Amino acid sequence: MRKDFRAAAAAIIGSVLLLAPGAGAQAAEIKVLAVGPLSGAFKDLVPQFERAGGHKVVVQYQATPNLLKQIEAGEAFDLAILVGSALNDPAMQAFFVGPRTPVSSVGLGVAVRAGALKPDLRSAESFKQALLNAKSVAIMPEAVNGKHFLSVFERLGIGNEMKAKIKPQKAPDDVAQAVAKGEAELALFVSNLLVSVPGVDFGGPVPTEFQQILVFTAAVSAKAKEPEAANALVKHLTSPVSAAAMKAHGMDVPQP
Repeated sequence: MRKDFRAAAAAIIGSVLLLAPGAGAQAAEIKVLAVGPLSGAFKDLVPQFERAGGHKVVVQYQATPNLLKQIEAGEAFDLAILVGSALNDPAMQAFFVGPRTPVSSVGLGVAVRAGALKPDLRSAESFKQALLNAKSVAIMPEAVNGKHFLSVFERLGIGNEMKAKIKPQKAPDDVAQAVAKGEAELALFVSNLLVSVPGVDFGGPVPTEFQQILVFTAAVSAKAKEPEAANALVKHLTSPVSAAAMKAHGMDVPQP
């Protein structure tokens, strides 16, 4: 009886391991370069993947332009998850191999310090007035969305006025924190990093005519040391379980 029990238990464990991402492959350390907006969801998703497949995932978060500079400079990595449009640049093609896989997307929004009056974002004119009325605005100029906001200021005809108001931030988490600490009156950034941040109230999405939907796309390095494990991670990030986590952290999942 005891022998039968041990045999049955071994069979069950074996079947679970065979279903796990990367099962049958040797445990690997996967180096990932990823955009900052994924950091919240990855706190849930990366440990799930590590437990299931036995792999170790090391993630470095930066804005897409900074990650591109690192890649062009020869930074070693297995998987990059960037704003998808950046991967269309012919100069980047040699750095990646295989399909480009969208894993999530997010729009842009506005945040204020907790308890402060939220701006009127219902129209282009009210958004313009909110920007002009603000004493300071936190953005991340080097990020794709930061460059977009700078172009929006120009489109609104307030580029010069906004130069003195901008409080540039270097890291994704710093944008909302600048408002929480009182260093800036408004934060303009990807919506999911402005929601549920202590000390900050989400004011809402920017008006439709100034909206930018960023699609975050995964691509495996042409020189990846662990290509199989990297592809297993992409498969995990596009699973139904991961889709639920992305949505829980304020992001959408691109439709196939």
